[in-house]
Amino acid sequence: MAGLYFEQFHVGQRFVHDVRRTVTETDNVLFTTMTHNPAAIHLDAEYAKTTEFGRPLMNSAFTLGLMVGISVGDTTLGTTVGNLGWDEVRFPLPVFAGDTLRAESRVLELRDSKSRPANGIVIFEHLAFNQRNELVASCRRSALMLRQPQA
Repeated sequence: MAGLYFEQFHVGQRFVHDVRRTVTETDNVLFTTMTHNPAAIHLDAEYAKTTEFGRPLMNSAFTLGLMVGISVGDTTLGTTVGNLGWDEVRFPLPVFAGDTLRAESRVLELRDSKSRPANGIVIFEHLAFNQRNELVASCRRSALMLRQPQA
């Protein structure tokens, strides 16, 4: 199992995830249309030429999902019960088709679950960077985690 149990995390723990992903126009069009987002800034290249960006932006919900998804293999794969929420989601710079994203994560907080004693809550900070090492996305994620099985 790749993920860590609640007891295996500690505050300040940092993960530099090895997975990188070059995002494509196809990713953007598929994700945007699958989620019924008709915003021209994602789908209409001619419209996008009239914006300050000059080309379509990657859908920010895709960027958020990719950033968190990249983190899963090192942190929560097989050991999470579920996400409780994403807070302080930010996109300081745009992402475009052709950008290559990487992610880092840090454990900000650990606490027992009051309603589920078999679980604990981990608060992660996730950061995504492009190929120029510019921060393009960040969030705090609350994950309900399994405790280590008793021997």
